[in-house]
Amino acid sequence: MSSAWLLPEHIADVLPAQARRLEELRRVWLDAARGCGYELVMPPLLEHIESLLSGIGHALDLKTFKLVDQLSGRTLGVRADSTPQVARIDAHLLNRVGVTRLCYCGPVLHTRPAGPHASREPLQFGAELFGHAGIEADLEVQELALEGLQATGVKGLVFDLSDVRVLDGVLLGLGVADRLTSSMKGELLAAIAAKDAATVRELLAPVSSAAAETFASLTTLYGSDDVLSRAREVLPAHPLVTQALSELEWLARHLRQAHPDVRVGFDLSDLSGYAYYSGTRFAVYAQGCSHALLRGGRYDEVGAIFGRRRPAVGFSLD
Repeated sequence: MSSAWLLPEHIADVLPAQARRLEELRRVWLDAARGCGYELVMPPLLEHIESLLSGIGHALDLKTFKLVDQLSGRTLGVRADSTPQVARIDAHLLNRVGVTRLCYCGPVLHTRPAGPHASREPLQFGAELFGHAGIEADLEVQELALEGLQATGVKGLVFDLSDVRVLDGVLLGLGVADRLTSSMKGELLAAIAAKDAATVRELLAPVSSAAAETFASLTTLYGSDDVLSRAREVLPAHPLVTQALSELEWLARHLRQAHPDVRVGFDLSDLSGYAYYSGTRFAVYAQGCSHALLRGGRYDEVGAIFGRRRPAVGFSLD
C-alpha cells in the first residue's frame, strides 16, 4: 500500500549529515575553481526545450523531463546537464573576446538514474574554459579536476586519457568513413566501447577485412604507455591519429610530473560521448569504484548552435 509521503524512485531527502557533507564538497570545488580564475554562473533550472536540447544537447533528449509552460503554452525542459546552458551564457550573454573561465554547481534532473543506486536529482559541478584551442587548456582543466578530487580526500585516483580523433582518423585512414551507415557506425562504436573484438570483426567483415582487423585491435589499446607505441604500430598514420597520440603523450607526461601519486593511463577504445567530444577526453576513477567519478574533454562544437563556435574544454561530476 502506497503512502502519500513516499518519494518517487531514485529521489530522496538529504538529511543533516549528508547535507553538511554535500555542502562541504560544494565549497571545496567552488573554491578550487575560483582559485584558478573560474567565475561562478547559475543557469536556470528550466528553459525552452528547443534551447535546452539544441546542438550537442540533443543527446540529452531522453534524459530530460518536459512540461508545458502555463504562461506561454510552450514546452519547457528541466535541465539534465548544465554544459549547453553555460555555452549559451558564454555565446550570448557574456560574448567576451579571448578566454573565458566559468564554473557552476546546482541540481540537475534525470528521467532515469545513471545506475542502480544513483539519484535522479544529483548535484552537478562543472568547469568550462572557452576561447583557447591549445592543448594547454586541456591540461589546465584536467589539473583542476585532479586538484578538486584530491581536495575532497579521494585516494587512489586513476586518470584515463583518450581522444575521439583516433577513431575519426582510423575511419578516414582506412577509407571506410563513407561506407558505414549511421546505424552501422552506432553498432561499431558500441562494440568498440564494450571491447567486443568479435562483434567488431563481424560488423566490418563485409566492408573490409583490413578494417575489421584494425578496429578489432583498437579494443585492446588500453593500459599504460605501451598503448601509444602499439597504437602507432597498428593504426593508420593519418594526421588525426598522429596528432591525437602526440597530444595524449604530452598530457600524460605533464600530469605525472604535477601529480606523481595519480596513475595515468590510456583507453583508446573508451568512446563515451563520442558525438559530444571533438578531441581529447578523460575520465577519473578511484580504486574500488567501477564508475568514473568525473568525465570531461574538448568539445569545440558546443557553442556552434548558439551562433558562436569557439574552442571549449571542461568537465563535470555529479
